[in-house]
Amino acid sequence: MPRYPLFTASLLALALAAPGLAQDTQSHADFPALADAINSTMHAHHYNPAELDSPAYLAVEQAVRELAQTATTDEAFRIGFEAIWDDGPFSHVDLRHEDRDAEAVTDWIDTLRIGGGGAALSWNGDIAVLTVNTMMGLDTIEEIEAAYDEIATHETTALIIDLRANRGGMFAFKPLVEHVLAGPLDIGVFVSQGWNAHMDRAPRPQDITGVEPWTGWSIRDFWDSAQANDLTLARLNPDGPHYAGPVYVLVSERTASAAEIAADALQASGRATLIGEVTAGQMLSQRVYDMPGGFQLYLPIADYYSLASGRIEGVDLTPDMQQDAETALETALGLVRP
Repeated sequence: MPRYPLFTASLLALALAAPGLAQDTQSHADFPALADAINSTMHAHHYNPAELDSPAYLAVEQAVRELAQTATTDEAFRIGFEAIWDDGPFSHVDLRHEDRDAEAVTDWIDTLRIGGGGAALSWNGDIAVLTVNTMMGLDTIEEIEAAYDEIATHETTALIIDLRANRGGMFAFKPLVEHVLAGPLDIGVFVSQGWNAHMDRAPRPQDITGVEPWTGWSIRDFWDSAQANDLTLARLNPDGPHYAGPVYVLVSERTASAAEIAADALQASGRATLIGEVTAGQMLSQRVYDMPGGFQLYLPIADYYSLASGRIEGVDLTPDMQQDAETALETALGLVRP
């Protein structure tokens, strides 16, 4: 399956281009040792190590070990690893070669600015069309906030949120949803290795009773919470300016990860109609770990269960109006102006 991590392939590409990060094409890693480290780290931190006993994962593990015997450069190993995981048993696995450690990358992610263009507002008469291309970047959050400020100054008949090309990211989904909420909304729960160590089922409503909601912004804080607690409850709170009019959300098979959280939350709130294709069904939370030879492994540390829709990973979201994504905008406009 294509891998659309919570912090996305796009973020990783930005990481490689950022100062202090480099893509090394020279061979200086002990690839068999690297393969061992990847497997042991996966078992130590994967949200459900029982999934690593599956034939699908064991086949991937064997393929990586065979790659370690034939790769001649760091880049060849990285590219081979990505090719193996393109059809892996779960999403949110990636391998990068970088020249700063995982702690430094985590700090960088918390302050990441992608350079603009994460979100853009346009108008079709009095209909606002907010296209959100990624959920990562502090500047994307600022662009979403600015869009709602502008919407509040217009006589806006309807809001169309376009997530058709959005593969996920970080927490830009929070303001995107919060500006249309009338009250607090518990949207889902992240399930950690701790839960799966003693439970062989999905969490039920009674399991969430008493769980303190997580409402922060720091990815480091979120990762720490997700791994320290069996369950991490995600709550969104209303934000101003509030938009109370009709909302339509456009989705496609490329809508993934944190964008799926946004689409699901908007649908679950009763504030939005989803239009388009079923989504990618790739919603896990990943964390980065240092590997031998200057590599870093991104692996999923938490599964996600929507309180409205259940598990999204491997399942996807079904729109209220299912159709070809290319015509979804026309459909939404037609619903506003029949």
